[in-house]
Amino acid sequence: MKKYIFLSLLGVFAIGLILNGGFSKAEKPSVQPEPSNNDLNAKIKNIRKFAAENNYNQDIAFFADLSVSSNKYRFFVIDLKSDKILDKGLVAHGSGSEKGKINGKLKFSNTDGSYCSSIGKYVVKNSYNGDFGKAYRLIGLDNTNSNTFSRAIVLHKYSKVPDNETTNPIVLSLGCPMVSPAFFSTLEKYIDSSEKNIVLYIYD
Repeated sequence: MKKYIFLSLLGVFAIGLILNGGFSKAEKPSVQPEPSNNDLNAKIKNIRKFAAENNYNQDIAFFADLSVSSNKYRFFVIDLKSDKILDKGLVAHGSGSEKGKINGKLKFSNTDGSYCSSIGKYVVKNSYNGDFGKAYRLIGLDNTNSNTFSRAIVLHKYSKVPDNETTNPIVLSLGCPMVSPAFFSTLEKYIDSSEKNIVLYIYD
């Protein structure tokens, strides 16, 4: 009799599992979905089309994902033909973007004196020697970064930006995309050897 009662209870338990979709929320193992590159692939496709239509470099482009924490790799050199990441490094964002955070998200601005980063498409122009040594002028191509040149927002290096990922957020800039000297040397090779201007796309 005990055997039949046990089997009956076991059957009820099994039916309960089926009706409730298996384990309860407390009992279900935590399974994290695999990260998807669909969003990045769409951005690459758009920049590839944009570069072709405007006679910019159609082989490579720079992408900076400011939705990623500054202590993680978020500046990428991407092969526009194969969609592959060729190089990656850390990049600092503006101090104004940090101070103006809204619900944990960076604030972006196109206003002079805001010290914020600006999202949008840029074209990397000629180099010059400034306060941080060699740097590259940037021209903003969207309404969100149209004041880039007048704000003196440039691509430059800074010795306090680490070469590799760290446990803590990195130093802040005054709005410029600022990278380590070693990573700047890597970018420099791409820029200086390119016959056409390279597109930099900063987004969140």
